[in-house]
Amino acid sequence: MFNLDRWHEIFYSIKQNKLRTFLSGLTISLGLFIFILLSGIGNGLKNGFSLQFILDSPNLISYIPGITSRAYAGLQEYRTITLKNEDLDLINKNYSNQLKYKTSTSSSSENVFYKNESGNYSIIATYPEKKYIEKIIITSGRYLNNYDLQNESKFAVIGRLVQKDLFKNENPLGKYINIGNTNYKVIGVFNNKDGDNYERIIYIPIRTHQKQKSNTDIINQIDVVYNDNISPTKAIELGENIKTTLKTKLKISKEDNNGLIVRNKAENMEKPLAFFNVISFLVLFIGFGTIMAGIIGISNIMVFIVKERTKEIGVRKALGAHPWNIIGLILQESIFITLISGIFGALVGILVLNLIKDRYVEILIINPSVSWKLILYATLALVIFGAIAGFIPARNAAKIKPVEALKD
Repeated sequence: MFNLDRWHEIFYSIKQNKLRTFLSGLTISLGLFIFILLSGIGNGLKNGFSLQFILDSPNLISYIPGITSRAYAGLQEYRTITLKNEDLDLINKNYSNQLKYKTSTSSSSENVFYKNESGNYSIIATYPEKKYIEKIIITSGRYLNNYDLQNESKFAVIGRLVQKDLFKNENPLGKYINIGNTNYKVIGVFNNKDGDNYERIIYIPIRTHQKQKSNTDIINQIDVVYNDNISPTKAIELGENIKTTLKTKLKISKEDNNGLIVRNKAENMEKPLAFFNVISFLVLFIGFGTIMAGIIGISNIMVFIVKERTKEIGVRKALGAHPWNIIGLILQESIFITLISGIFGALVGILVLNLIKDRYVEILIINPSVSWKLILYATLALVIFGAIAGFIPARNAAKIKPVEALKD
């Protein structure tokens, strides 16, 4: 590999056969370029799909109490189901290792006052983890934390439009607003990309809210976010398991779909993701096909190279060259051309993806990119198969008898 004379021979061979070398290198570069480009566009489509269709947390499962439609366990139908704090504790106890976030909410609509200004807004009493579930963007101050929850602090985080309505151009941080005849200190302001209605919300600690409501432990909804490594199919199964656990506790029939309403985003995502995975597979299949075309091109060209250098090989063997020296020479030239051409094709592919960036957002191609690991594996595969493609004709060349080679 580090024989200087051999490298001189390789470069001399390349110099004497510029067109042949260019065509073989172009085939390899084009194969890797198309593979990287298609893989990057596939990732760009995935990013665009996620941004377009997944506004809140993509792993969200919500449980909402309803009215039973069947009699069950000695209880009559048309019962109004009520969720309590203990129901969230039950989920946390049985499924905490599969869940990333767990929270409950108690929501209402209240008149809110500040000085001479007032308005009716959605009040959501919740846990600090709600920030991550709703993807709330804090623009000033901070969001609720566990300390606020434990100390039943009378703190409030208001939406951008609440600030605009009540405070006008005044800084709301540290000011007090009146919610249900209770004063709450504003500690933060947030934005929400989901629209104006989501910026007319005020978040307060759930324990503070429940204490103000005569120490009730009733909640309106339970939200859980499962771990990112759980597939949509497993997420649907998890959602059903939690639903069964809650129904058993709440004495709701398994066949009753109205007593406890479940909204599992995985159910809506399973088919689109399956369709997208098929597209991704086709993209990678086509990309792999281009690499295989490059490898076949290398093999064909190496066969031609061996045939062209038959007399040279005969002279080498007549002078006492070992067969492995001949194989090593041809193999080294094949690997060298493959590696340089592959690196060039990879760099051009990365450059084109960087030029594309976010220019095609309208067709849901956002930040098309390829991991360095995938590029490395693709280049390595190309080099390995290129070596195999070079080895086969090189081995055949090494078997040629000197007399036959010189006669040819």
